[in-house]
Amino acid sequence: MNPPDSLPMLSHHVFFWLKNPSSDEDKATLITGIKTLAKIDGIRAMHIGQPASTEIREVIDNSYSLTELIFFDSVEAEQTYQQHPIHQAFIDEYGHLWEKVVVYDSVEVGC
Repeated sequence: MNPPDSLPMLSHHVFFWLKNPSSDEDKATLITGIKTLAKIDGIRAMHIGQPASTEIREVIDNSYSLTELIFFDSVEAEQTYQQHPIHQAFIDEYGHLWEKVVVYDSVEVGC
């Protein structure tokens, strides 16, 4: 485990529901798009994922198609990311693929 002072301050967790969830092509295209976001300065770490085949339980929502989890050192870095031309181009170029997006932003409280 990392020492508390080395952990990211803000996590930006985005869940995507594809319009065509059974389309491997649409999924691959969106993954390509998400990867373009990694070029934005201020991103400390990034993870792209899909639902895991873990035990089905009432508290688990695996209805989404893809997720991105991005860590920033500050709220300001996340705000810069939101306004960045690469992020805006991502929304313009790939937004037609999803029917729903849910975002969970959180700040670290320490361990």
